[in-house]
Amino acid sequence: MSDALRVERPGDGIAVVTLTRPDRLNAIGTDTLAALDAALTQLEADASVRAFVVTGEGRAFCAGADIDELAMLDGAAGFARFVRAFTDVLDRLERNPKPSVAAIDGAAFGGGLELALACDLRAASDAARLAVPEIQLGLLPGAGGTQRLPRLIPRGVALQMLLTGSPLGAVEAHRLGLVNELSGDSPAVVVAMRLARELAAGPPLALGAAKHLVQRGATLSLTDAIDLERETVAGLFATDDAAEGLTAFRTKRSPEFRGR
Repeated sequence: MSDALRVERPGDGIAVVTLTRPDRLNAIGTDTLAALDAALTQLEADASVRAFVVTGEGRAFCAGADIDELAMLDGAAGFARFVRAFTDVLDRLERNPKPSVAAIDGAAFGGGLELALACDLRAASDAARLAVPEIQLGLLPGAGGTQRLPRLIPRGVALQMLLTGSPLGAVEAHRLGLVNELSGDSPAVVVAMRLARELAAGPPLALGAAKHLVQRGATLSLTDAIDLERETVAGLFATDDAAEGLTAFRTKRSPEFRGR
């Protein structure tokens, strides 16, 4: 769909979104953002897709924002417009009711790590490295990195990454909970696609509700968040998927969820 990005549908209810600028380590510019926004529109409307993987072609997941493009922006105002567009696309990715899995091989730096943070789950090869090195340019992450990172790992570790720009190895990132699963020496997309297939087989309404509860609940008091949980779960109980799940459990068979 673009020189910057490719969307494939291998079946089993999943899609794979691949950044396709390996010669630039999949650096993100305005063309990539536009292509990713268009891909999200497609995926949201495609009922055959229930989960998707985000990955990068070549030896890096994504090295961050395209520095050459940043250097050509019209001062602070131009940079603010770029950051707003970047943030809007990542917010949309995070809010997508369909679960997403980042498959991280090589570097996930700066905006690349922010892209991975906006996904629901992250798989990485053991050799992958994750960093927010913007401090070394006199800058900071501007597409959610300063906020999503300390919500996933200890505040002190997140601050050290932000203040020094030093990378975190995938094995340590897994220990801290930033990476959900490691793929060893195999490409991360192998594990990511397994996770995506598992998610795609689940109940779409409940999966979307789980995402909403975690995201919305983080902004509420515990009492209000539990109230929201109770209302949401009561609504799910009235769905066809819940009836199918309960019937399948009682009859000892695998459920077939329809998203209704």
